[in-house]
Amino acid sequence: MRVALVLGTSAGGVGRHVRSVAFGLAGRGARVVVCGPPETEKTFRFARQGVRFAAVDLADRPRPMSDAKAVGRLRTLLRGADVVHAHGLRAGGLAAAACARVAPGPLRLGRGGPPLVVTLHNAVIAGGKTAVAYAALERVVALGADEVLGVSPDLEQRMRELGARSVGHALVPAPVPKAQPDPAARSELRAELGVGERPLILTVGRLADQKGLPTLLEASRGWARRTPPPLVAIVGSGPLEAMLRGRIEAEDLPVRLLGGRGDVPALLAAADVTVVPSVWEGQPLIVQEILRTGRPLVATRVGGIPRMVGADRTGAPETGTEAALLVPPADPEALERAVSRVLDDSALAVRLGAAAAERSRVLPVESDAVDQLAGIYLGLTI
Repeated sequence: MRVALVLGTSAGGVGRHVRSVAFGLAGRGARVVVCGPPETEKTFRFARQGVRFAAVDLADRPRPMSDAKAVGRLRTLLRGADVVHAHGLRAGGLAAAACARVAPGPLRLGRGGPPLVVTLHNAVIAGGKTAVAYAALERVVALGADEVLGVSPDLEQRMRELGARSVGHALVPAPVPKAQPDPAARSELRAELGVGERPLILTVGRLADQKGLPTLLEASRGWARRTPPPLVAIVGSGPLEAMLRGRIEAEDLPVRLLGGRGDVPALLAAADVTVVPSVWEGQPLIVQEILRTGRPLVATRVGGIPRMVGADRTGAPETGTEAALLVPPADPEALERAVSRVLDDSALAVRLGAAAAERSRVLPVESDAVDQLAGIYLGLTI
């Protein structure tokens, strides 16, 4: 089977997922080409293990001239593919336009060329003209794709409301670590950070608007009044770094920006509480990593997080066991209270950690995602 995977600009989870899928499919004998911006090849090195890479200028925002060129380029690259799978709303919209004209026949989105699958990895949280443009892309994807996969229930429901032919739940697993962190690393890392006997609150994520970091900083003002005051450590880099650093210094907040780190599993193991304060998330890899590390988690009740931790849409546990405390997004008081509950109640912390480890046992793994997609592709091509 000849599979074309299409993605736009990515520096994180989407690119890692596409790489995992590409290598998994190639390992099963598929001929795989990944189509995307040149910088994604530099970051993720798709072109190995039997996978070919083809450069396409898929900008991260609507640009009519470059988008038209990208559609033309995709039209050429996708000719001869048995199935096309685009990842992300913009990649999906442009792929739908390209697939509609790949082969002769009636001009109907998604029906003129090879079958098209689109995985939606993120919600649209922009406003103004950008929101209008993305709403149009949503309709293109709903009408043009033969199968739409969403990483969270809200994305799936949105596609159903727009009339998508078939909608399913995407599997976006984090890689399973080959080994658990060395217990000795916990004390070493805490010494490196100068934590001492203070609690360590850890957040990992790109320093971007979606991650809700201003809410975290606001909550840290309350934690600073605790005795002893905890250290809030943020791992990651991104466009908000200067703003966050300036606010931390100006307000003398108990927060430290650690930048990018290659020892995230060990840092998670060293933390007393982990926090995911995002405005929206699908199936964040960091939540999966936290669950596998068995650490107490406080997260926002958004997107796919409740499903990941075994809760319903209201945040109530489905199985009677909490794998996280869930709070509303953009609510620093609720975040402060939830984290303080964990710090004040050692039994709750132990229970959350044990429930997280138990929940991690039912998380999908990378081979599950490849199995799912191989089945979808086969069903669309026979």
